[in-house]
Amino acid sequence: MAVLCAMGAGVASAQGKSQGKGHKSAAPSSSPLPTGAAAPLVGASPIAWLDDATILPVGSMALTLSAMRWSGSDLSEVDAPIFDVAVAVARRVQLGVSVPRVVGSNDIGGGLGTSYISGKIALLDDPSGAKLAIAPMVRILGSDAAAALLPGEGRAQFGLPVNAELSHGTTRFYASTGFFTGSVWFVGVGGAIQPSPRVGVSAGLTRSWAPGDVDGLTRDRLELSGAASYLLSPQIAVYGALGQTIATTPENGAGTTITGGVTFLLNVFSPR
Repeated sequence: MAVLCAMGAGVASAQGKSQGKGHKSAAPSSSPLPTGAAAPLVGASPIAWLDDATILPVGSMALTLSAMRWSGSDLSEVDAPIFDVAVAVARRVQLGVSVPRVVGSNDIGGGLGTSYISGKIALLDDPSGAKLAIAPMVRILGSDAAAALLPGEGRAQFGLPVNAELSHGTTRFYASTGFFTGSVWFVGVGGAIQPSPRVGVSAGLTRSWAPGDVDGLTRDRLELSGAASYLLSPQIAVYGALGQTIATTPENGAGTTITGGVTFLLNVFSPR
């Protein structure tokens, strides 16, 4: 029960939209920078590169359906639905997929946004609460994000976050750092607490950047985010999250992100 309540705070980021039609703002996913999701209490969202080092129980699957609205200074975007699934296939191994749908409008082309295929491998799980994991992932850029690629770069990019965690009781602190191919780097820190058996809250600070200029722009994004979840039943949790960029230019996705969704925890097979 406590695990599901914690997982509900995992949040999907903005996906797939280009800067265009005279607008100064651009959604985060139209740039080559990864966007940090609101910090999860337990990593239920595969695309959240700011994550702890905890693996789901073997045989468990977390299925999350969510919707997101990003608002910039002169442009906004809605993604719905966002489909996330994570399955623990072994005691130290978790696999995940994330696929968003971008809602089309006069300013935004609809369709599939940037999608992710991910893994999570626990390297350390000490009884003291210290944990370490790596989370190799492949992201397949949506068409608008791919437009910002340099000549010769492919839409499929490899990323390798490294996650560290220190927990005590219902409180945990964690940090992530890593890279995506294409000379994109990211770092983030977060914290989470479960004040009651049904409620979980979390917060995180993330930064992603590309050294030098990419497609003629200096790429650097800093975001502060927070989330809360509520356990409706042992298998169902709802959550909401709010993110706000700090010292970020409109071209790099400056704005506010609001996300809400529901997570289902299912047992898909029995561990041997």
